[in-house]
Amino acid sequence: MNILRKALILVVPVMFLAGCASAPTDTTDEGLGTDSSIESSGTETGFGTTSGSDDSGSSAQAMGLSGSSDISSSAFSLDDSDPANLLNKRVIYFDFDRSKVKSEYEEIIAAHATYLANNPGARVRLEGHADERGSREYNIGLGERRGNSVARHLGLQGAARNQLDVISYGEERPVALGHDEESWALNRRVEIVYTKQK
Repeated sequence: MNILRKALILVVPVMFLAGCASAPTDTTDEGLGTDSSIESSGTETGFGTTSGSDDSGSSAQAMGLSGSSDISSSAFSLDDSDPANLLNKRVIYFDFDRSKVKSEYEEIIAAHATYLANNPGARVRLEGHADERGSREYNIGLGERRGNSVARHLGLQGAARNQLDVISYGEERPVALGHDEESWALNRRVEIVYTKQK
């Protein structure tokens, strides 16, 4: 039974990606319109709750990708000493005014989903952020959509709904203080914060 579960965890993301291969891209600008990358029936995901007033915070870690397409067994334990461990990659970056998860982060999200599925007591907080462009209200909504997008991907790959909390900080917690594209790109993110590991 456990082998079947693991096989499903690996097969479902492949089927999901195949179904999304022909999805249209959106063309709205950050802070200027709505995000059309939210697919499905036009409703936000039911995962988590959103609030802009949590003071616990976390440090953003701009971590690169491993460059490896296979996930080793060490990728499924929270071992901070291993830089190749996919679970140590906890920041998902987004394009300008988009909440659609980029394909380059699918492997990282899959590793976190597998960890959560194998550790039902673990919980994560998905902290959504936006750059400084756009109104405060719009950016809170955009951060929420980004968090919900990551939650949706985690849920499709095995994480339980009660393991995921979504919070949006909008533009309020930048990691880069510049007013240029390089800084804005670092601020358009969702941070995966483990609040309980097992």
